[in-house]
Amino acid sequence: MVQKQRVIILGSNGVGKSNLLESIEFLSQLKSSRALSDKDLINNESEYSKIYAQINSCEEININLFRKGQKKIFVNDNLIKKQSDIKKYVRSVCFSANDINIVKGEPNLRRIWLDKVVAQLEPVYLELLARFNKLLKQRRHFWRSNFIKNYSSKELIDSFDSQMALIGARIMRRRKRALKKLKPYIESWHKYLSKSKEEIDFNYICALSEWNEEEDEKVIIENLQEKLFKQRHLEEITGKCSIGPHRDDIEFLINGFSVRKFGSSGQQRTLILAFKMAELDLLKQVMSINPILILDDVLAELDIFRQNLLLESVGKNSQCLISSTHLEKFNTSFVENSQIIYL
Repeated sequence: MVQKQRVIILGSNGVGKSNLLESIEFLSQLKSSRALSDKDLINNESEYSKIYAQINSCEEININLFRKGQKKIFVNDNLIKKQSDIKKYVRSVCFSANDINIVKGEPNLRRIWLDKVVAQLEPVYLELLARFNKLLKQRRHFWRSNFIKNYSSKELIDSFDSQMALIGARIMRRRKRALKKLKPYIESWHKYLSKSKEEIDFNYICALSEWNEEEDEKVIIENLQEKLFKQRHLEEITGKCSIGPHRDDIEFLINGFSVRKFGSSGQQRTLILAFKMAELDLLKQVMSINPILILDDVLAELDIFRQNLLLESVGKNSQCLISSTHLEKFNTSFVENSQIIYL
């Protein structure tokens, strides 16, 4: 049987279409876009969950999630010690109906989106994020504890500043570098999807007012350390660190105006779709691979014009999986050139 690049997952609401696509995204991201933790992916009556996949007819991947303990990943029955190595085997880009919140929601949603992009380009980025989050957790514990009254407390907080500035600088540089790489692809896709002359731009908003990702890392580290030191008095009162990549944001602009504040619903949806297709193109270009494109119930969020533009573009070079409740949303040619899985 000839495998087709386009796969339509067809079924009524509530039968598990999104769960299936979520498991495919989890294979490459090792993180759910809907659940807060791995434990939320386990059936309430079970102690573990398993995802199995066959990649390119030669690699078998097993991911085991446990209610107690860390997840384990096997490739061809061999346990991989470095979980980020999973990206050697599969990458994906997922666009779901909830992604509109990346534009109009809270800053943490934009950071999560950007972090996923960077992690696809540089798997080591996941380790940087984990190290920074651990330092941030320890720092919060420090301010809540009585240890602050001890003689050595200054040396400890100085150490936190030093380490967080180092890891924070490396995270921020990679984020800004990824946005710079994405920009021409986003501009191209937005022009195609909107058929307009609107100018797209975005700003990476952080504690450092003006800086370049190519700037000497030592300079960025020193600036972050200085900012961390200056906010100590307030941090001692609130227990919250206000400086670092955990507080950064991305501002999306159309013709110089904030899309979050002033963009129409159609502009916001088109922009998000341009982001996702740009991410797909960037991965193809930089990594020389064809990621899986996952479209989870997004056609209903687009008008007929943009639906047709999108469907004309997908499944040519990358495998594309689309969930839907009805085949009427697709033209005859698209259906004939697609594999249909009924749930």
